[in-house]
Amino acid sequence: MEKKLKVGILGGTGMVGQRFISLLDNHPWFEVVTIAASPRSAGKTYAEAVGDRWKIEKPMPEAVKNIVVKNVHEVEEVAASVDFLFSAVDMSKDEIKAIEEEYAKTETPVVSNNSAHRWTPDVPMVIPEINPQHFEVIEDQKKRLGTKRGFIAVKPNCSIQSYTPCIAAWKEFEPEELVVTTYQAISGAGKTFKDWPEMVENIIPYIGGEEAKSEDEPLKVFGKVENGEIVKANGPRITCQCVRVPVLNGHTAAVFIRFGKKPTKEQLVEKLVNFKGAPQELDLPSAPKQFIQYLEDDNRPQVKLDVDYENGMGVSVGRLREDTIYDFKFIGLSHNTLRGAAGGAVLCAETLVAKGYISAK
Repeated sequence: MEKKLKVGILGGTGMVGQRFISLLDNHPWFEVVTIAASPRSAGKTYAEAVGDRWKIEKPMPEAVKNIVVKNVHEVEEVAASVDFLFSAVDMSKDEIKAIEEEYAKTETPVVSNNSAHRWTPDVPMVIPEINPQHFEVIEDQKKRLGTKRGFIAVKPNCSIQSYTPCIAAWKEFEPEELVVTTYQAISGAGKTFKDWPEMVENIIPYIGGEEAKSEDEPLKVFGKVENGEIVKANGPRITCQCVRVPVLNGHTAAVFIRFGKKPTKEQLVEKLVNFKGAPQELDLPSAPKQFIQYLEDDNRPQVKLDVDYENGMGVSVGRLREDTIYDFKFIGLSHNTLRGAAGGAVLCAETLVAKGYISAK
């Protein structure tokens, strides 16, 4: 790319916003030029606004420290300086829906990490290796919004990333039913152990709203575009429990699965390790070279050993074996703030650029 696209971060001072800032440091296609946050942060430099709340392992990039934070509600001013936006705002769902549409109507594409628009029928919710064809619905969304280049695209919830790619890889064997338990890291709640000391040596068997997302969102990912809307798939049936565990980064899933066509373990492993999609074919900057790795050792995947596979953008699978009630069971692991949040949104944006949906204003 001859000239980098100018990027803004909505909600740039929060944990996901910080992850966007970190990931986009020295990105070959994108340059962060604008950061917007709440009125209490507006007018301060980014370093002043974040203060001692920087939660990412790498130090704050020098390039953003002196950017003066803008008020996220001053939509026209924020949008004027950028080619497109990443959204990680911390507001109510109704407020997020309204402000993201307001930004889109300034002819500024919005790639959102938020859940507010995931079930808006003409907003694509995309894992780029699985359903990039859903970006086609953007043209219908633009008609509704009355825009020429402004639109909203979202990525799915972090909780589904460690098993939904497996369902996609095994499509020909007709997955019919899954029983899933996710063991989710505290960074998924925007926390560290310093913020949340009660999570040390603790498990909380409830994460608000997470089970419904984990059961339903894969069905939108596997759905079809019909009459300008995404219609969710009828299956597979998924039931899920979501548990918060004392891990900083990395969501693990324990999965039981039943197929319509009975495969062998060898067939399933082969489909996993050879599964690829548009990001790999387009050689996008953030794309993992190998999307899914299969680990033969009985004690893998482990968070400490495997969460950073492919710079946190890959999925690790292990313990695939036949089950006495279902056909097979396995363990999946994905990085919740990289593949599952900011990194997944960056990969969506790269795909949108490659496919011509995002360009310089």
